[in-house]
Amino acid sequence: MRSIKYSVVVPVYNRPEELKELLTSLTIQTFKDFEVIVVEDGSTITSQKVVEDFSQQLTIQYAVKPNTGPGPSRNFGFGLAKGDFFVVFDSDCILPSTYFDAVNLSLQQYEWDAWGGPDRGHPTFTNVQRAMAYTMSSVLTTGGIRGADKQIGRFQPRSFNMGISRKVWEVTQGFAFDRMAEDIELSIRMFKHGFKVGLVPGAFVYHKRRSTFQQFFRQVSNFGRGRVRVGKSHPGEVKLVHWFPLIFSLGLVFIPMLAFISSGLFILALSTYVIYLVAIFLDAWYLTRSLSVALLSIPSVLTQMMGYGSGFAREVIFR
Repeated sequence: MRSIKYSVVVPVYNRPEELKELLTSLTIQTFKDFEVIVVEDGSTITSQKVVEDFSQQLTIQYAVKPNTGPGPSRNFGFGLAKGDFFVVFDSDCILPSTYFDAVNLSLQQYEWDAWGGPDRGHPTFTNVQRAMAYTMSSVLTTGGIRGADKQIGRFQPRSFNMGISRKVWEVTQGFAFDRMAEDIELSIRMFKHGFKVGLVPGAFVYHKRRSTFQQFFRQVSNFGRGRVRVGKSHPGEVKLVHWFPLIFSLGLVFIPMLAFISSGLFILALSTYVIYLVAIFLDAWYLTRSLSVALLSIPSVLTQMMGYGSGFAREVIFR
């Protein structure tokens, strides 16, 4: 297989310090044949100085544009790219040194047209961030497809860590949504065009989460809204599993009412939720080896379910 050149495209909005960590991790890659394109998406706190500081260590360019959201910003970067494959990261990601080695090996084996990789919690993350990382990658939650080697249905890469070939870009013209499920929408169109899309487990990133559960709630609420937007553009793409957080949230709200209707139903419903949350706790404890993270995973999962469910409901009712 011929040598592949990659173009790394990173949209950034008011996050120079996080970008610095990402660029630092790119400098230690064992594979070096890639360029970096940082797209400043109308930031008021720019990353120009950060990019300049890496100009001797990386083949890097800095582009500035008005704020339009991450989807159009990535497309803008694709238009400047010279590589065979375009690799997209969120600015709050950190890469292991062997990221591109894993991608190269997988492309040689499977000849993907596009791929995605999972995310993990970095040891330097706070316990809250590690709990959120668990929540967003666990097979016991709706985030399971981010971290699992296998999943139900087709794998849909997420834009915090994904790559597409130049041919995919030329055929699809990249992201159609500005934000909220823009990556899922692109994945659906890639499948419709017959492109070969896969998960590369070894091409993981350490993806920082929000610092508080309040911020996390807003983020996952947008995920729920985005899924409904995808369903409106591509009928049939909202499955029963996507309704689960809303059903879970409604059930949690109505459990106290069951006490006045039927003590048996109340005990059954309450027991179901308790068993589920105990399973979350035990799974998180096993995977993270941290009692604190395991305990925090319970409010993290509740935040994810309630946030996603409320965003999903909002988009269904008001749009």
